[in-house]
Amino acid sequence: MTIKAVVFDAYGTLYDIQSVADITEDAFPGYGEIITQIWRIKQLEYTWLRSLMQRYQDFATVTRDSLAYTLRVLGLVHDAVAFERVIEKYLHLDLYPDAASALAALKPRKLAILSNGSPDMLDALVRNSGLDRLLDATISVDANRIFKPSPQAYALIGEKLGTSPDEVLFVSSNPWDVAGAKAFGLKVAWIERVTPEAMALACVENEVVAPLTMFKAIRTQMDELGFAPDHRVRSLAELPGIVARS
Repeated sequence: MTIKAVVFDAYGTLYDIQSVADITEDAFPGYGEIITQIWRIKQLEYTWLRSLMQRYQDFATVTRDSLAYTLRVLGLVHDAVAFERVIEKYLHLDLYPDAASALAALKPRKLAILSNGSPDMLDALVRNSGLDRLLDATISVDANRIFKPSPQAYALIGEKLGTSPDEVLFVSSNPWDVAGAKAFGLKVAWIERVTPEAMALACVENEVVAPLTMFKAIRTQMDELGFAPDHRVRSLAELPGIVARS
């Protein structure tokens, strides 16, 4: 069936979550990289735990709580100003360089984001990056009060866009998100920005495994969950060609 809509994950797919590292390093010199990686790991973990516990709090709260956890376990004393300065970066994450041009090339199909992000966070991020001029919808899981990879989160795509799962190409760089979308029945493209070969090289070249390398090993490699993507690409720039052939 023809692809009528292309729907993107936001964090790590269109927006580079590692772009918070400059502000974390500036706020806490010498700790920027370890803060960045623990923060993201706990942020994701809290979404899954809250979904399983059926104790939903929106992503803005999750993001704040996971940063508070990170600073506490690292023994970093901070004031409210430093904390808010770091949090604010999530409203100004860097776009991946090929994001805007890839989206523009996918028109006139419907384009949307489906994200764990809370509505206020997403609206600000999309507006600040200029993607509001290209997207037809920005969908937050907040509407169903459960995070991806719950099927109830992916169901919001059809409710918002009026599409069936086989009319949608879902795009994510997050392997757990790829598995969840595929289990739901969507066509899925995985942006594989980090290869196992690159991971192996990074470990061999350093006596001590860097926090970023550990994060990539935990969160960027395809999970053993029994669901494989339909398309495996290295960049967003490859997507228009895939859609054109579909």
